[in-house]
Amino acid sequence: MELVDFLGLIHPAIAVIFVFPLIGNVVNFAWQTRQRRLQNLAGGKSKISPLVGPEHRKLGEWLTSAVVGLTLIALAYAIGKNIVKKQLLTTATFQVIFIGLIFAATITCLVLLYQAKQRLWRGVFATLTGAGLVILGCQDGVFRRTGEWYWSHYYIGITAALLMIFSLAIVQDIYQDRSHRWRIVHTILNCIALLLFIGQGMTGTRDLLQIPLSWQESYIYQCDFVNKTCLTPKPQILK
Repeated sequence: MELVDFLGLIHPAIAVIFVFPLIGNVVNFAWQTRQRRLQNLAGGKSKISPLVGPEHRKLGEWLTSAVVGLTLIALAYAIGKNIVKKQLLTTATFQVIFIGLIFAATITCLVLLYQAKQRLWRGVFATLTGAGLVILGCQDGVFRRTGEWYWSHYYIGITAALLMIFSLAIVQDIYQDRSHRWRIVHTILNCIALLLFIGQGMTGTRDLLQIPLSWQESYIYQCDFVNKTCLTPKPQILK
């Protein structure tokens, strides 16, 4: 494997080692938090620790950072590979600088989202963070599989990341809303996000099987992917 192939493994490796176990912990604490709330509402004293709520929130915030960060790593690899391949540093310098600024702005807005207290600023920074991901995802080099968007690792991943950003933005509203409207919205959206993460596991595994090593690309990309055929290699004549 070449260096570019090893760099391509950073995204899936972080997902398997860190993000997916974190998802499991967040779901576990979310379930315990709900069970404790229901038991208390029923008039009994729950044996579940009251710390499950704060732990769920803390791990949820970590999960948002992890998902957005993982998305940025994947986009940086795809875009960076395209920049090097097409030598855009010399032919389209302004475009490369613009892409770099978008990466920096997206990370900055995510950090500010964690610091924001007022609803207006939380909405602003959440919107800017999401917009940064979408803009970066539209750059050349990102494999989107638009014709099969419903089964695309990119579109599922971007949607999951946007849901995580939105969930982070409404956390404070959940604790302040006595009607539990925001809590219900949070629960529904994160159940959808969980299904999307399952889809990410499946589509990510599929894409790893389909992406050739760098030294194989020149041959693999000559294949007819519609008819599932490849050129027959010429037999080597031994001398």
